[in-house]
Amino acid sequence: MTFPLRIALIGAGVMGRQHCQHLQRCDEVQLCAIADPGPQAEAFAAEHGVPYFADHRWMLEQVRPEAVIVANPNALHVSTALDCIAAGIPVLLEKPVGVHLDEVRELVAASERHGVPVLVGHHRRHNPLIARAHELLRDGALGRLTTVTALWQLQKPASYYDIPWRREPGAGMLLTNLIHDLDLLRHLCGEVRRVQAFTSNAVRGFANEDCAAVLLQFENGALGTLTGSDAVAAPWSWELDSGENPVYPRQADQPCYLLAGTDGALNIPQLKRWHYAEPGAGWHQPLLQEQEGYPHEEALDRQLRHFVQVARGLAAPLVSAADAGRTLALIEAIRRAAECGQACRPETI
Repeated sequence: MTFPLRIALIGAGVMGRQHCQHLQRCDEVQLCAIADPGPQAEAFAAEHGVPYFADHRWMLEQVRPEAVIVANPNALHVSTALDCIAAGIPVLLEKPVGVHLDEVRELVAASERHGVPVLVGHHRRHNPLIARAHELLRDGALGRLTTVTALWQLQKPASYYDIPWRREPGAGMLLTNLIHDLDLLRHLCGEVRRVQAFTSNAVRGFANEDCAAVLLQFENGALGTLTGSDAVAAPWSWELDSGENPVYPRQADQPCYLLAGTDGALNIPQLKRWHYAEPGAGWHQPLLQEQEGYPHEEALDRQLRHFVQVARGLAAPLVSAADAGRTLALIEAIRRAAECGQACRPETI
């Protein structure tokens, strides 16, 4: 008989509470403690009938969980994960993996040195529709991938920026939002060789960007664009199009990624695939359209079940700290490119 995995939660903010909902409905796990210094956290722990700790280090020592979910502020991700690794406890670490590449390198080294796995919460990779898209690309359904068009365009309400840190450098849409899209592009299309970029804060005038245009050159030769803004009345983004999170009103007919190759094309999240009936056909022949199917499961549920396997040593992390670090390196390359006006290569992890 396999007993539920005892998991502690570090960080009881918006994302931590979302993780808690998924922990409650998974019979493979048991929430065993909550650690968070915030004033609301103790009541939240009491609500769930588990011990509360203001200091996560004291919780690790007293409770000795079998695994930990870290969902505290971005700047604390690496230091908290290092504490867990030192205690020998596997970690599901919310994205971004860190805020600087040097600290991510330290995290990767510690995970390897201690033999303690880290799964980074780029949860969209666990979405079944992304798994199916990845399978189609891997199996050559589009032929040679040639162009990629990615869109992240929506309107954040003015009240979103009532919280001061959201107006500061590093809290813009690149690290907060586009990191998800860039991670999926890496996952689906391969590593990025170099980037060019423009960013602007002209709409709101805050210290971070509200618009970005990025050119991507992939190692496999494909070329891509990512156009983003959180200041436009538009329907093109994963949040609005995928239906993954019900808090966003869905635009089910609108795509956010368009992938095209020598033998076919695919839109995401609709997973409609276009191709010609015969090899060698061209624009005078009609394109055939097929609807690709996939199982409908929540990405965070699938991520949690995967984490159980990782924590028990039965699976390697789908998104390791090093892998997530390469997405962070891509974000930093985009920032450098926007500042210097030249093509930049992501640093290695």
